[in-house]
Amino acid sequence: MEKAKTANSRHLPVIESVVMLPLSELYPFPDHPFSVRDDDAMRDTTESVRQSGILMPLIVRPSPEGCYQIVSGHRRKHAAELLGMEEVPAIVRHLDDDEAIIFMVDSNIQRENILPSEKAKAYKMKMEAIKHQGKRTDLISAQPGQKSKPLEKWSIEKVAEDAQSSRSQVQRYIRLTELAPPLQQMVDEQKIGLTPAVEISYLKPDEQALLVETIDSEQATPSLSQAQRMRQLSKFGKLNEDTMLKVMSEQKKPEGTNITLPWKKISKYFPSTYTPRQVEDVIFRLLAQWQRRRQQNQER
Repeated sequence: MEKAKTANSRHLPVIESVVMLPLSELYPFPDHPFSVRDDDAMRDTTESVRQSGILMPLIVRPSPEGCYQIVSGHRRKHAAELLGMEEVPAIVRHLDDDEAIIFMVDSNIQRENILPSEKAKAYKMKMEAIKHQGKRTDLISAQPGQKSKPLEKWSIEKVAEDAQSSRSQVQRYIRLTELAPPLQQMVDEQKIGLTPAVEISYLKPDEQALLVETIDSEQATPSLSQAQRMRQLSKFGKLNEDTMLKVMSEQKKPEGTNITLPWKKISKYFPSTYTPRQVEDVIFRLLAQWQRRRQQNQER
C-alpha cells in the first residue's frame, strides 16, 4: 500500500489503495479462530464471487518474509482458490500484532453460524491484545475523579461492549478455552450446553480427560447440576473415577415436570384475601372433581 506523504502527513488521513495480490503470497492469520468450512455459506460466497467477483477487498498486512498475512478475508481467499483465480484485490495495512488481532476479531465476530469454541478463542485473543495495549500505552489510566479499573476487567468490558454483549457472557465464552478439545467439540455440537460447559471448564485436565471417557461409556453428557457437583468434588480433591461415575449415573430430572401458573392470570378467580395455600387447595379440589367427571363419562 502506498500512503500519501507530505511534510505534515501524520496529521492527514491515510489514503489506502486496492492492489491485486497473487494468492501464492497470501497466508492465513496465525491461530485464526474462525474456521473456513466448505458448507452452504461457503458455497453461497463462492457463487457470489463467481458472478460478481470479490467486491470487498481483503485486508492484509506485510510479513517479514516478504509475503502478506490475511487479517480479514480468509473465506474470500478460499472462494477464489475454489474458482481457480490467481489473484485477489486487497488493501495492505501496516498493523502491529495487537491491532491486527483486534481488527481480525471485529471483522468476523458478528457473522452468523460462529461456533461457541470459535467465539471463545476470538474473545480471548482480543482480550489479551487489549490488555497488552493497555500495558504498553496506559490506555486505562483513570479520568480525573475516577478510579482506574484492573486491566483484565477493563479489557473484558471492552470486548463485551464491542460485541454488544454482557461482560458475564463474554467471561463464560472465554472459560470454554479451558476445556479439552473433545469437550469443546461437544459444546459446538450442542451435546453440552454453555452453562454446564463453563462449570466443567474448572475441572483439572486429567479430570476432563476422565470425563470424556465417562461420557463415552455412559453415553450421556452432564446436566448443569451434575457439572456443578463435579466442580465441587474437584475443588475438594474428591473427584475420581468412582465419584464421577456415581454423579454421571444419576438419572437426570425430566424437563418440564414443574408447572408455574402466572399469578396475574389466576388471581382474578379468587378473593383478594386468599393466601397462596388456599388458592392451591381450591385448584387441586377442582382438578379432583374434573378427574371424577372424566372417569364417570368414560364408564357410561
